[in-house]
Amino acid sequence: MKTNQAVRYDHFGHSDVLHIVETPKPEAGAGEVLVKIKTAGINPGEASIREGKMEKMFPSTFPSGQGTDFAGIVEAVGGKAGQFKAGDEVIGFTNERNAQADYVVVKEDQLVYRPANVSWEVAGGLFVAGTTAYAAVKAVSLKDGDTVIVSGAAGGVGAIAVQLAKKQGVTVVGLASEPHHEWLSDHGIIPALYHGDTQKNIEEALNGKKADAFIDTSGKGYVAMAVYMDIPPDRINTIIDFDAAKKYKVKTDGNAAAGNADVLQELSEMVDKGELEIPIAGTYPLSDVASAYDELEQHHTLGKIVLVTSAVSSKDQSE
Repeated sequence: MKTNQAVRYDHFGHSDVLHIVETPKPEAGAGEVLVKIKTAGINPGEASIREGKMEKMFPSTFPSGQGTDFAGIVEAVGGKAGQFKAGDEVIGFTNERNAQADYVVVKEDQLVYRPANVSWEVAGGLFVAGTTAYAAVKAVSLKDGDTVIVSGAAGGVGAIAVQLAKKQGVTVVGLASEPHHEWLSDHGIIPALYHGDTQKNIEEALNGKKADAFIDTSGKGYVAMAVYMDIPPDRINTIIDFDAAKKYKVKTDGNAAAGNADVLQELSEMVDKGELEIPIAGTYPLSDVASAYDELEQHHTLGKIVLVTSAVSSKDQSE
């Protein structure tokens, strides 16, 4: 009987609480699909949940798994699951915190087909960051002639948000460290340093223009700054600073507002057509999940960090 290698933690803590356990291989029930995972994304929210910072919003039961987004190959389908068949290459998501594993079972409406031009690395890290960015951009109601500022513009969510905003024909200012400014400029984004006198850096990047909207993907007081810059609260969206959102009555649309297969399909088609780039900062084997989160929490990466599961070989991964 095949087993399933899966990430677990038994109590709140930093990355050192993460370990790999061997569990029975899951089986697909009615309307469900069993997927052999090739790649799985990691996200800052998972680290916050693991550290107990979001216990009221996302309660934990121990031992707990991790992971929402993944990509892989359909291994089996349960009764009444007619859309997919064994061998199909898919991109998907789970709401059970169990995507960081060799296998996962999900409902078929949590899967889309993997387009040919979407790499396994991109596919595995697309859902959470992509749908969060999609919702954040939609929340600030961009229109022709607008200028929007995006904090954390080189991060997993930010790097997608700036591109989605740019696709709407608006001016985008992206806050990021200097090593990532070339990437932003290459994508039509006006870069600005986030450290030092950030507001002055933004004003210089705006070059006399007024900002109309602000998307905050990193916290660090940007909501208050946006309000101080006279940006209307209904055109400010944060995916992280919920205390500031409550204080200033700004929006908090994120993955929950767009986390569905239809949006995942739309994003994957953009990637397939070359209309959206998902930068991959690095990959780690599932067994080294702690190191992957250590790098993520340094907040210096461009784009996504992705796990490669033990259910596939390095040769499989390169295909």
